[in-house]
Amino acid sequence: MAALNLSPITPSTTKIGWIGIGIMGSAMASRLLSAGYSLTIYARTPSKADPLLALGAHLAASPADVAKSSDVVFTMLGHPQDVRQIVLTKKTGVLSGLSSNGVVIDHTSSHPELAKEIFAAAREKDCWAIDAPVSGGDVGARNGNLVIFAGGERSVVNWLLPLLEIMGSKVSFMGGPGSGLSCKIANQIMVGANLVGLSEGLVFAGKAGLDRRGWMEAVRGGAAGSMVMELFGQKMIDRDYDPGGITEYIVKDIGMGLDFAEGRKGGDEDEVVVIPGASLSKQLFVGIVANGDGKVGIQGLISVIERINGI
Repeated sequence: MAALNLSPITPSTTKIGWIGIGIMGSAMASRLLSAGYSLTIYARTPSKADPLLALGAHLAASPADVAKSSDVVFTMLGHPQDVRQIVLTKKTGVLSGLSSNGVVIDHTSSHPELAKEIFAAAREKDCWAIDAPVSGGDVGARNGNLVIFAGGERSVVNWLLPLLEIMGSKVSFMGGPGSGLSCKIANQIMVGANLVGLSEGLVFAGKAGLDRRGWMEAVRGGAAGSMVMELFGQKMIDRDYDPGGITEYIVKDIGMGLDFAEGRKGGDEDEVVVIPGASLSKQLFVGIVANGDGKVGIQGLISVIERINGI
């Protein structure tokens, strides 16, 4: 690996680019602006950039133009194909405009193999790429207490800590390129399982004649308690399905885990990954999408369990 030669990060000297200003990306970018960093942004729908422009961000015409104005470019997009287009497209993509020793850091829940491809392409340009998906939803993004899983070159991740710690309360280095994304996929498999359990627990408690708020208060301090319960339990009870984490995205994330497991079939027995719970939770989330509600929050899973039970 080439020697790292990057100047210390400071608000007065480090220029930041940001691409992807949805629910999560906008909140994360806002925290960098509030910390005094200069931000250049790109939005496929320019009107969505207005709140960040009002905070002092600058709008660029293309991802390449963002990169030309930046030392570090963050991306927070929806799907792996979006990441490929934004980062790797010739002439207009991020890497086409990034200068030597520039860094692109992708927060998207994308595919580990794509992260490896982007890392290799970045190194060919004497640049760096880090995959750093997050967990914590919109609340964590607004409050700056996301959990960040980083993959790539450890020394680059360490260099980025002054920026990452503005957005996250915990940054974990997971290994080489793609490792952050593999960690996020495993995280989403667990989140999905927890949401199934919480939904079924709430429905059962209601059917048994219990007050659902009282039930949740009773169990949250024991083994059944979880961060999923803290983030989504009350929203489920209130039928508040506004998105923090979007259903169609968790379908994508768990699906990537299942694709990985399926791809291991035919190899050595020790390499086979059997994850039946993930298959079940994905099927239930797909039910939400099939009903036309793919943009609702992942806590909407309880609506599927309620429909199964005639509620």
